[in-house]
Amino acid sequence: MEQKWVLWLILVVHGVAILLFTRGFLLTRTELPFHSHCSDASQSPCFSNSNSSRCWTKPAIDRLVIIVLDALRFDFVAPSTFFQEAKPWMDKLQVLQRLASEQGSSARIFKAIADPPTTSLQRLKGLTTGGLPTFIDVGNSFGAPAIVEDNFIHQLVQNGKRVVMMGDDTWTQLFPNHFKKSYPYPSFNVKDLHTVDNGCIDHLLPTLYQDDWDVLIAHFLGVDHAGHIFGVDSGPMIEKLEQYNVILEKVIEMLESQSGPGGLHENTFLLVMGDHGQTLNGDHGGGSPEEVETSMFAMSFKKPPLSIPYEFDTSSCEQDLDKRKMCISSIQQLDFAVSVTALLGVPFPFGSIGRVNADLYALGAGTLNLEGANLENCQNQSKLEQWMQNYVNVLCINSWQVKRYVDVYSASSVIGFSHEDLLQIADIYAQAEENWTHKMKLLLHKNECDDDSLLPALNRQIDLYVNFLTSVAELARSKWTEFNLKMMGIGFGIMLISLLIHIVAIKRVNKQYGASFTSCGDSGISFGLICACFAVVIRAGSFLSNSYILEEGKVANFLLATISIVKLRYSIMKKKMLLEAVVFLLLITFCRFSIEVGLSKQAATSQFLNVYPSWMTSIASGLPAWTFIVEVVPLLVLILLAFLLYKTISGSSCKGIWKYVIMGTIISYMLIAVHLASESSIKSLALVFNGIGRNCIPRIIYAIGFGQLLLLAFGQLFNKDKFLDGKENLVFKTMGMLSAWSSIVILLSGKQGPLVALASIIGGYCIMRLDNVEHDAKDGTGDLLAVDPLPVTQWNLLAVCLFFCTGHWCAFDGLRYGAAFIGFDEFVLIRQAILLTIDTFGFSHILPIFGLPFLVTRQHLSSHKRFILVRLSQVYMIYGLITASTVTITMLCVTIHRRHLMVWGLFAPKFVFDVVGLILTDVLICLASLFCFGHAEDDVLHNQSTEKLNE
Repeated sequence: MEQKWVLWLILVVHGVAILLFTRGFLLTRTELPFHSHCSDASQSPCFSNSNSSRCWTKPAIDRLVIIVLDALRFDFVAPSTFFQEAKPWMDKLQVLQRLASEQGSSARIFKAIADPPTTSLQRLKGLTTGGLPTFIDVGNSFGAPAIVEDNFIHQLVQNGKRVVMMGDDTWTQLFPNHFKKSYPYPSFNVKDLHTVDNGCIDHLLPTLYQDDWDVLIAHFLGVDHAGHIFGVDSGPMIEKLEQYNVILEKVIEMLESQSGPGGLHENTFLLVMGDHGQTLNGDHGGGSPEEVETSMFAMSFKKPPLSIPYEFDTSSCEQDLDKRKMCISSIQQLDFAVSVTALLGVPFPFGSIGRVNADLYALGAGTLNLEGANLENCQNQSKLEQWMQNYVNVLCINSWQVKRYVDVYSASSVIGFSHEDLLQIADIYAQAEENWTHKMKLLLHKNECDDDSLLPALNRQIDLYVNFLTSVAELARSKWTEFNLKMMGIGFGIMLISLLIHIVAIKRVNKQYGASFTSCGDSGISFGLICACFAVVIRAGSFLSNSYILEEGKVANFLLATISIVKLRYSIMKKKMLLEAVVFLLLITFCRFSIEVGLSKQAATSQFLNVYPSWMTSIASGLPAWTFIVEVVPLLVLILLAFLLYKTISGSSCKGIWKYVIMGTIISYMLIAVHLASESSIKSLALVFNGIGRNCIPRIIYAIGFGQLLLLAFGQLFNKDKFLDGKENLVFKTMGMLSAWSSIVILLSGKQGPLVALASIIGGYCIMRLDNVEHDAKDGTGDLLAVDPLPVTQWNLLAVCLFFCTGHWCAFDGLRYGAAFIGFDEFVLIRQAILLTIDTFGFSHILPIFGLPFLVTRQHLSSHKRFILVRLSQVYMIYGLITASTVTITMLCVTIHRRHLMVWGLFAPKFVFDVVGLILTDVLICLASLFCFGHAEDDVLHNQSTEKLNE
């Protein structure tokens, strides 16, 4: 019983270490409970006593329409002439391009820059609060908590604005009691391209004709879901963009028809925007340019049309497809909340650190059309000065609000900003305020058409405020997470203690049963131990470099190939098992190709775009013969796997529950083949199975798998065969557990699942056989208890390779959300989370760990229970030690690189995936040990006591 208790102890120690380290590394930014109020303006230096009774800014617009097109890439909106090469998905939103390029139109396209991570929840929090959401919020993307921090929506409701929302139900989770009317639709079924969009369409146009709202929010999801399932360069994506073009044309036509004097939308402002971008294969969550660059289209319906003063126009201009001049500006999403609240005349969110964007404010608040006007004319110059003075007033209250937040945050937070940073910010702000006081005196004494223009002075004042606001934003981006180094250090120290527990436990088992890391007659440390340590250290050390983390799959594959070459050398020297060594090297080559395909999905030039259900479909695009092979080969492999299982139960002494479990897996494999055939791109193959329910077969497979696990648990509890058959019983137990899990894992992995399963079987078989090269050459049975960690290391590296072979990588955009909805259309948090976990860690954790006992049964010289028990304990502990060692180094790396530019885009996701994998590994090892040991450990101890008494 001691070994099992040690495994559970290690699990608890790892849990405590990870909890403490995570609390220190992924601490949420301190959310202040304060809210802005109109009366706060009297505390600022920006208003005279005559206008102190009004709110922060004068309302410039009466109504606001926000249409959010989720995952709207920048090149979905900008003309193709702005890019080096035209792509099929470009120039589909032609109504936006036409309006932005029309002469005299009050419309403009912006490139909006988001702050990573680019998950929808974080982006909505950033857009509405004007702050920088913390990294840990990624984990809440499937269950968004209500926002308690001051935000744009709260300010609207607090100041009497009526808000209507339709579309993505994340809004109602973030703001549960804020909307006058809401029409939420479930958002997490990425296979559903139409439900949310159709709901928005049904309510959007009728609501525009009503006068019982001030702000309307419509959040469409079709483009985001089309990207996740089909990729950007796909028919469904183009169809969605064309559908959006028609919808937007109707919306704009309706708003324009009601924008005349006294009309319902005389002073309405329209925003069409994305919350983030997406990569070519439809993923988002990271910090690549494709993911952080999205679009925003802004349009005012005021007459006459307006334009921004050229001093603040930072746009870049090109000709569109019709040779018309098109100018595109840039805006930080951080600036959205404060810019919109300034236009609506409500207080800025208390924690906003954004800046009122001049381009967006000018479109809404308005300047007279100064384009081409003679600014030397007194009247025009006076109008420009009036606009600039108004904008300076807005920036003044904006800067005061940000300075107030920085001061309160530093006083309230445990750590806050450093003293040097606060002094620097205070100095910049004091300089701007001093200059503003001087300019106010000039404004009071200036006569109209005075020769001494105020334009240079106002420009200087705007520059000072912009400098202050930019400095605060840059400081916040660099230090927005408060690292608690003490807790991180304690967590890291406990992880080191867990490694020590691992080593002591392994040594104790070896000493108790007379095993060692050397064979009989050897002295010192074995060559296998040296190779294993070398591989683990090299792989762990590679985590210090962000480039090697990106290529982690290749590193693991290289190390596995290196060890395999060593094994090939043994095979040549012993003239045994040469075929297995060569086959294993060929398998590693196949894995290398698969990993390369998986990594190419992250590249902007990737040709493997359709990542779900499999990268195999993408390889076959455009090649009919290859398409046929890609569709048929997985079916043939499933038949082969079913045949192998049938041979197992028919050609051995397999009986009882093990036989029924394996028979259930054979049935599941056949059902998976039918399911894949029904979704085949080959019409003749799909027609054969047409009419079969899309969700029916997966649910049957889930039920069979669940039933198999229950049967195994029942057999473990009530089976009276207490491990009496030794090795053979362990083989059948292991096969039963692998069979129960494999069908679900293969189903969730799509068309590539059968091939990866076959590769894992071949790889595991070769590792077991090659481990016999040295043992077969030795005489006696004493060597059987010698511990060789090299095969366990190979097993671990193969598991890592399989993780990347299945198209995953350590980032949130590497998750395949579509797998969570195989067999289901509706979203249930726990169910979908379990399916996503099985898909992500099935081939890399679940199957490899439950298959570890095969490394014990490789020895054909003995079936003694004592030998099997010792071997099994050694294998589990060594495998856990390897995994814990790499995670410990990962924790060290994120501590060292906590201020690295890519800490949140690369190191933090790597940390999250590794610690989740470690906890899962510990849990699976504990469960597997309970399942495989059974009562064997008690039997062994009883037999040892009996032998001693007989002596």
